[in-house]
Amino acid sequence: MLRLAALAGRTARISNVLPSLLHTSPPLLARTTTARLLPFSTSSILSHGHLKKPEPGEELKITFILKDGSQKTYEVCEGDTILDIAQGHNLDMEGACGGSCACSTCHVIVDPDYYDALPEPEDDENDMLDLAYGLTETSRLGCQIKMSKDIDGIRVALPQMTRNVNNNDFS
Repeated sequence: MLRLAALAGRTARISNVLPSLLHTSPPLLARTTTARLLPFSTSSILSHGHLKKPEPGEELKITFILKDGSQKTYEVCEGDTILDIAQGHNLDMEGACGGSCACSTCHVIVDPDYYDALPEPEDDENDMLDLAYGLTETSRLGCQIKMSKDIDGIRVALPQMTRNVNNNDFS
């Protein structure tokens, strides 16, 4: 701005320019600052279409046993993964790899009554489970379990801790 003023044959002082900048900038600055302070939406994940509300009569149930021992039960759709359900309801499940079976941060402990109803884990899942903290006989990765009628009512416990070790740490 100072250069433009000099080119016009006028002398400009910073004290003359500054008030005009302050007068016009706050609304723009406020919008920019707000966007930077709130990079993530605070609205319900259900409104984003990530998880859909199940149709009446088609809902499946899942119960999470949280680290403090409390339980949360949700109605979900067939095909939803346990990772998506947990994150969609703001439960403490990281899912660092985004559900690509490349870490163990979505480790859950499946109720033994439901474990045998699940499909066998693939080799990739078993490899990641080997890195999971607090591995049990019924441990699985939440990103690999899709809800189905076979496991309607499933109960899964969130382990006390997770370990963020992924397959890229070994390449």
